[in-house]
Amino acid sequence: MDRNTREFNVVILEDEDNGYIAIVPELPGCHTQGDSLDEVIKNIREAIELYLETLSEEERRAVKSKSYRFSESESNCLK
Repeated sequence: MDRNTREFNVVILEDEDNGYIAIVPELPGCHTQGDSLDEVIKNIREAIELYLETLSEEERRAVKSKSYRFSESESNCLK
């Protein structure tokens, strides 16, 4: 991994309407939704990029991660 690549955990939950919600715990307020897993993954990548663009230089240096890791957990969530 090069030093410009960062990694974030992404939690994806199924909502009661059979859609999906994605949350990035390391980035407070960074979340999105989608009707399918493909859509929510596309949306969270965009949300992370937009979130990072709003940060000051000092805040960007403090953020330690930026690539995306998705893995299935036992609780029927994706991380």
